[in-house]
Amino acid sequence: MRIDQQLASSSQQLSQATEIAQCLVSLRLARRVRQSEAAIRAGLSRATAQRIEKGDPGVAIGALLRYLEAIAPGVTLLQLLNGDDPAIIAMERRSKPQRVRDLTKAEMKALDF
Repeated sequence: MRIDQQLASSSQQLSQATEIAQCLVSLRLARRVRQSEAAIRAGLSRATAQRIEKGDPGVAIGALLRYLEAIAPGVTLLQLLNGDDPAIIAMERRSKPQRVRDLTKAEMKALDF
């Protein structure tokens, strides 16, 4: 008999699974790896990769770790949760808005036509 892990898990466990999933998705996007490519490297089906990225608590921890290894070889689960990966840091920097200074009066006058 199959047990629905969504119903059997506490809200805290579900939020932790979702947090891990969000970290994995961010890492995959930062490393520019397609979901299907990561699934193939990990030896998983694409449906399992989708379940991992949705934060399904019913996915085996071994599958999750293989998926992580397929995206970023050598990165541990602890490093993933800390957000220490240089690709994630670079992606966050690129997404931050950059401050733009106001134009001086001379520059505004030069643009006025």
